[in-house]
Amino acid sequence: MVSEQPDPVLEKRARVAHVVKIALRVGYAAFLVAIVAFAIGLASDFPDWAVIVSIVGLATAIVVLPLPIVLGYGVRAAEREERQGPTHHG
Repeated sequence: MVSEQPDPVLEKRARVAHVVKIALRVGYAAFLVAIVAFAIGLASDFPDWAVIVSIVGLATAIVVLPLPIVLGYGVRAAEREERQGPTHHG
């Protein structure tokens, strides 16, 4: 009797994909908050709070978004390569 062991590579890829999804949501939410605060500031002569919220939201998005974007591309590339099978470059 052969029992199927879960593939540790697939499990790790799934964990990374889950973290990427959460980080993207956080980063894009911060970006959206920055845009909304800027729009409110634009309509109301830029009160201090709108400027601060815009800057903090934008800074958060800039810090958070790059890594999950790159890792997301990596996860998708690995999944695509796995579906297509091994290719030989040479």
